[in-house]
Amino acid sequence: QVQLVESGGGLVQAGGSLRLSCAASGGTFSSYVMAWFRQAPGKEREFVAAVSWNGGSRYYTDSVKGRFIISRDNAKNTVYLQMNSLRPEDTAVYYCATSRHYPPSEYDYWGQGTQVTVSS
Repeated sequence: QVQLVESGGGLVQAGGSLRLSCAASGGTFSSYVMAWFRQAPGKEREFVAAVSWNGGSRYYTDSVKGRFIISRDNAKNTVYLQMNSLRPEDTAVYYCATSRHYPPSEYDYWGQGTQVTVSS
């Protein structure tokens, strides 16, 4: 059983930055592809970004390309999401998740989420 705990969310003005972290425990972190999702009020959960097992490959949804960077530190069992040039439409609860496949298609474990609010 893998436990995922997100942190780093908060309130930020448009144009600002935040760095989310997701700490994993209970499994072999380097054996998982890691991904970030988000869910805005009244909307479905959507994929944001994913990073391969060793961090060598990453991909993003179009709306965050050039603004967000996903990375991982396998020594610290942690995945990060650096979010720059934030927009009000980035407001959502952000979740991290694990997958066995890259590109990921099915997700095994989820965190509880961290709230990100971007004010205009």
